[in-house]
Amino acid sequence: MGNYYLAVDIGASSGRHMLGRVENGKIRMEEIYRFDNGMVKKDGHLCWDLEKLFREILKGMAECKKIGKIPSCMGIDTWAVDYVLLDRDGNVAGNTYGYRDSRTQGMDDVVYRTVTPEELYAGTGIQKQMFNTIYQLTALKEQEPQVMERAEKMLLIPDYFAYRLTGIAKTEYTNATTTQLVNPATKDWDYGLIGKLGIKASIFGEITMAGTEVGRLKEEIAEQVGYDLQVIQTATHDTASAVVAVPAKGDALYISSGTWSLMGVEQDEANCSEESRKANLTNEGGYGYRYRFLKNIMGLWMIQSVRHEYGDAYSFAQLCEMAAECGSFPSRVDVNDGRFLAPESMREEVCAVCRESGQEEPKTPGEMAAVIYQSLAESYGETVKEIEGITGKHYDSIHIVGGGANADYLNRLTAERTGRTVHSGPTEATAIGNLTVQMLKNGEYGSLEEARKAIFDSFEIKTFEPEQAKA
Repeated sequence: MGNYYLAVDIGASSGRHMLGRVENGKIRMEEIYRFDNGMVKKDGHLCWDLEKLFREILKGMAECKKIGKIPSCMGIDTWAVDYVLLDRDGNVAGNTYGYRDSRTQGMDDVVYRTVTPEELYAGTGIQKQMFNTIYQLTALKEQEPQVMERAEKMLLIPDYFAYRLTGIAKTEYTNATTTQLVNPATKDWDYGLIGKLGIKASIFGEITMAGTEVGRLKEEIAEQVGYDLQVIQTATHDTASAVVAVPAKGDALYISSGTWSLMGVEQDEANCSEESRKANLTNEGGYGYRYRFLKNIMGLWMIQSVRHEYGDAYSFAQLCEMAAECGSFPSRVDVNDGRFLAPESMREEVCAVCRESGQEEPKTPGEMAAVIYQSLAESYGETVKEIEGITGKHYDSIHIVGGGANADYLNRLTAERTGRTVHSGPTEATAIGNLTVQMLKNGEYGSLEEARKAIFDSFEIKTFEPEQAKA
């Protein structure tokens, strides 16, 4: 039967436990547990409920015991940038804020008093996003200095959960790079920058690469779930895991399509040029010290929000169908406009932008979906041109992985607006990438290239040609 591997993949709205194994060279995977997630209001701020999430992690692990499929190891991935502070006793210090919280407003100006935007990008290669950890920690230093003083260690969210499971604190590279506090040349914390900003340097631990063992379960945890296993640092940033699962041969563009759309290419070296900065491209760390040269695009967050505002009365597939029926509804919005990050009403915000720009307001669910999907595809088209212009390379194809791989309407639009062949799938790319790192660690595959071929052979991949899309 072979070893079972457990991927705990926690997104901003839900989490899942996926069991995987290798069978005749192919990856077999099954979902065994799923749970809800979301930010909660605490002290007037958007925060994460760590205890609830940890209970859900344990419940999913216990489910493996119930079904008699015991994994030999596990890895946890989540979203990026958010952190947990621990005090000298290993307890959580202060709130664990969510990236959509507004407390970072104005913190860019505070940072830029010390280091210019140009210097910051040249030294980190990370695009400006107001939720980046650098701005979050600056907000903490400015607004809650007593919490910073109490803090002995900073862990990003998946590293914290691994710590809760094992009692061992390690900091994984792919997620660490999203803080905007890592130097791409040294692949370590930029302590010079950290010192200039007045952030407590002692809270930052050693950075280790995805594929590193954290440790085995604490005795009380093993007793609770019914077995022991090895906890592995997978590529803990969910996008890094998703990119591991991009089944591409050679150079290709990818879109990790979920709540966010991360569009880019893999490179061996970071591009920290001023041209790259102005294009708002970023160099996130990838598996094996590759770089994910990409742009963060608002992604399916907009359609997720709209769907919820319609009382979840329509599936995403239905919204795609209704959008297609509307034809080329003429209105477009800039999906990367900050006003779409956390509006009170996404529908009202989209309508307001259309109204303010003299465009027709969408009135039906189908028209609303059409505006969002078409605007998203146009953003993809613009990003292709930017990336090709900066890298000096032409890319014939785009691989779309993640939940958005199911959105055939959007994928057809993407082929049309980019003029590139679009391959969509696998859908559960993040979980697959999580499992793949564990499998590579355990010697199931000899290289990432071999693993990616196995992924291509193991899961459904759809293809959309630009000519077909226009037809």
